[in-house]
Amino acid sequence: MSEDLESRFEAAVRSESRIEPRDWMPDGYRKTLIRQIAQHAHSEIIGMQPEGNWISRAPSLRRKAVLLAKVQDEAGHGLYLYSAAETLGAERGDLTEKLIAGRQKYSSIFNYPTLTFADVGVIGWLVDGAAICNQVPLCRTSYGPYARAMIRVCKEESFHQRQGYELLATMMSGTPAQREMVQDAVNRWWWPALMMFGPPDSESSNTERSMAWRIKRNTNDELRQKFVDMSVPQAERLGVTFPDPELRWNPERGHHDFGTPDWDEFWRVVQGDGPCNAQRVAHRRAAHEDGAWVREAATAHAAKRARRAGREAVA
Repeated sequence: MSEDLESRFEAAVRSESRIEPRDWMPDGYRKTLIRQIAQHAHSEIIGMQPEGNWISRAPSLRRKAVLLAKVQDEAGHGLYLYSAAETLGAERGDLTEKLIAGRQKYSSIFNYPTLTFADVGVIGWLVDGAAICNQVPLCRTSYGPYARAMIRVCKEESFHQRQGYELLATMMSGTPAQREMVQDAVNRWWWPALMMFGPPDSESSNTERSMAWRIKRNTNDELRQKFVDMSVPQAERLGVTFPDPELRWNPERGHHDFGTPDWDEFWRVVQGDGPCNAQRVAHRRAAHEDGAWVREAATAHAAKRARRAGREAVA
């Protein structure tokens, strides 16, 4: 019986059919999805912090409104993704506990500080640009709830990327100090942005299985190359340069060659030794603890309404 179920599952994946919550699926498929979706959801929630730090210091009311809207969008993305994880049997509260206890990861990019307002623009342009490269293929991932959540997420991330680029273009047409600020931010965020795609394919233990199950559609290195090729002409139009002496067009490959990120730094940050790891998790833990009374009140109210509905049904 189990062999028949597995055969039907594999056939559905090969035929590009969507796997839905009530469908049979291998335990490994379920666990892989929970791990990936949870990491994605955590990244959206933790990712609110670096830019949220600048809401009260935005240089104009317009910039503040834009930034508020963006941070709110990221919160919504996290909620969509936690909901998708719940369809696999995961408990949202359990996922949060694992995050604040350091037992589940989030994207390494959010462990770097935002030193100037130019960082807000570079995060929108490069970090959200890298996220788009990662996430657009997920709109075709084999698990239905995840794929459907990603359609809206990608539309909003695309808007965020354009907002970031517009902010940087405005600053690049400003004073020399503003242009220097942008270039400094680009220098600091370029390599962490390349690391967002994960380790090289030769060091990635999950990619092969995820691609076989159509959870992922491209390897880490393929996505990283696409991001570089996309970013270089945009940088030229902005008037900034990337801090990579090996970056150049290769006509034979039809792609840009580029240097190797510092993978030792990547693994240090992933393991908790980045510039802001402790700060980010501590802030998330404090928010979770401070909001306990809200969750308790909402649960009590829902229980009260359920009891009332039950009495009315009996009556």
